[in-house]
Amino acid sequence: MIDNNPNSDIQQSGSAQAEPSAFSDYNLGPDILRALEALNYSSPTPVQQQVIPQALQGRDVTVKSRTGSGKTAAYGIPLCEKLEWEESRPQALILTPTRELADQVKEDIMNIGRFKRIKAAAIYGKQPFDRQKRELTQRNHVIVATPGRMMDHIEKDTIDLERVRYLVIDEADEMLSMGFIEQLEKIIKQLPTERVTMLFSATLPQDVERLCHRYMNEPVDIEIGSPTDKRQTQIEHRLYRIGEKAKPALLQKVTVVENPDSCMIFCRTKDNVDAVAAQLERLGYPVNKIHGGMEQDDRNRVMNEFRAGQFRYLVATDVAARGIDIDRITHVVNYDLPMEKESYVHRTGRTGRAGQSGIAITFATPFEDKFLGAIESYVGFELPLAEEPSAYAVSEAQAAFDRKLRDRPAPKKSRGEELNADIMKLYFNGGKKKKLRPVDFVGTIARIEGVTADDIGIISVQETVTYVDILNGKGAKVLKAMQETTVKGKLLKVQKART
Repeated sequence: MIDNNPNSDIQQSGSAQAEPSAFSDYNLGPDILRALEALNYSSPTPVQQQVIPQALQGRDVTVKSRTGSGKTAAYGIPLCEKLEWEESRPQALILTPTRELADQVKEDIMNIGRFKRIKAAAIYGKQPFDRQKRELTQRNHVIVATPGRMMDHIEKDTIDLERVRYLVIDEADEMLSMGFIEQLEKIIKQLPTERVTMLFSATLPQDVERLCHRYMNEPVDIEIGSPTDKRQTQIEHRLYRIGEKAKPALLQKVTVVENPDSCMIFCRTKDNVDAVAAQLERLGYPVNKIHGGMEQDDRNRVMNEFRAGQFRYLVATDVAARGIDIDRITHVVNYDLPMEKESYVHRTGRTGRAGQSGIAITFATPFEDKFLGAIESYVGFELPLAEEPSAYAVSEAQAAFDRKLRDRPAPKKSRGEELNADIMKLYFNGGKKKKLRPVDFVGTIARIEGVTADDIGIISVQETVTYVDILNGKGAKVLKAMQETTVKGKLLKVQKART
């Protein structure tokens, strides 16, 4: 979910002039402003205040800003404003390091561009290539992709990049750590040179900086506070020095005393994830897990259930959890100390987002002093040492912890739920094979009494079926009328879409 909290204590660089206090100050179109209001975005965050004006002016930008500061909306809002709905070929390419982040960014872009009918596609590995190939023949204003799968489509000539005018590289430091830098350069070389390029990163390693200068046109450098400065966040850090075999018992004590509302527990390996998740499940915790050894559909399901608050504890590896954005994670536990110092920033950045408070707890064994020292040097402070909870403290906290275990977590609204509440997606059993085009559906539906073209959202005409979003609570009216109305002389079967 995109973070928006104007009261964040993040400091910003740049002009001392008064920054816009409302999105309407940016001269955005009514369709974008309407979506932002429905998404409850009240005021721009510091990173949005800095990035949106530059992006609207067509300037290249490099942005260094911690996780949870609202970066996706910082580029998503100007992109959706500048994109031309009439252009059927992709106009923007957003590269992300992970599949989960690609799905998340696609959803955010489509929410922001909902009333402008902006359509985005997420392209990544572990999905059927042919299905993606078919999707890429549809009208897609924005492509969100992981580098590996994007290269596959480029090499097989199944994607049209000639009209791409905007390139966004999201979580650039994660791309580097995952070894995507060569693929990034190959992709960039396939894009039109006349474009706007925006790069976002929580940290800015030298390799990423070199990439910026090589392929960007006099970029505006924006740094919002420091992702490694604990004074810039609401996160409380704690360190427990512990032997490896004592970790399971300590985890139980810490979670009882802390009694988190929502907690992510990071392990280095999928075997450790499996073991920790199994331990917590035996203890009756509402827990699930995510790691790279799982099928993508299962990973997506787990993430959606965690976002919805169906369980409180998620045990994860770094590779599976990079870039995820979930509201109100109160605690992060580094069950295994990360081997890469940057990973500490990314892990702990899952909590304390959008100005909220959070607690980051780290277990370190006596053999990990080298890695711990590198982390502390990188973040610029020593992690405060904490004492293991006493038996008395655990006993005092147990009753409240047990009550919370019995209570089902309060359900959380999914991203864009309020925005999409009055939108109905309709399914029609006709598409390209019946020579149908989006304009045929628009012309037919807009003739229904009480319905106008403004009530019609995204239209996806596929080979044999078509999906049409009906806005403004008029879905039932259109559904009923279209059961007796022909489209281009054809009476199609119509029903509420399942997805």
